[in-house]
Amino acid sequence: MARLKEKYFKEVIPNLKKRFNYKSVSQAPRVEKVVINIGVGDAIANAKMMDSAVAELAAITGQRPAIKRAKKSISNFKLRAGMPIACMVTLRKDRMYEFLDRLVNIAIPRIRDFRGISPKGFDGRGNYTLGITEQLIFPEVNYDKVEKLRGMNITIVTTAKTDEEAQELLKALGMPFRSEN
Repeated sequence: MARLKEKYFKEVIPNLKKRFNYKSVSQAPRVEKVVINIGVGDAIANAKMMDSAVAELAAITGQRPAIKRAKKSISNFKLRAGMPIACMVTLRKDRMYEFLDRLVNIAIPRIRDFRGISPKGFDGRGNYTLGITEQLIFPEVNYDKVEKLRGMNITIVTTAKTDEEAQELLKALGMPFRSEN
């Protein structure tokens, strides 16, 4: 069992039950899935950029990314419908917990001038979105093979009903939120 999953069942659920007065273990919020998305606008001019982004995302997540294509043509961006413009991965179950563990304990502390992540990324329904500016914070990415620094969006989807419950869940899992002073 993944280390973070074990922590969730042994420590996090009892703490959340006590904090929010849940009657059942099933009422405690849990992480449903993690979606990682990399936009590759450069792929319009150079198709090899998409290949490198897909390879890096596959190395980070341990799962092959899906390539997302443009739905509409936009002439100002020289974009045609059907051109590849992004790659994304949806992680669930054990892979999701492994990724969150690596994100919280290895990758986030490697961010330059890190003072905690913003607690403003919640959407009102208990989901949290985090933007990362460069993929080099993950140790799986080989620094020498990186052609271009790319950012990524990481969305953590939870079963929490409110943002407060979701924030407590993520804090208990080790997410280092910045204190709003």
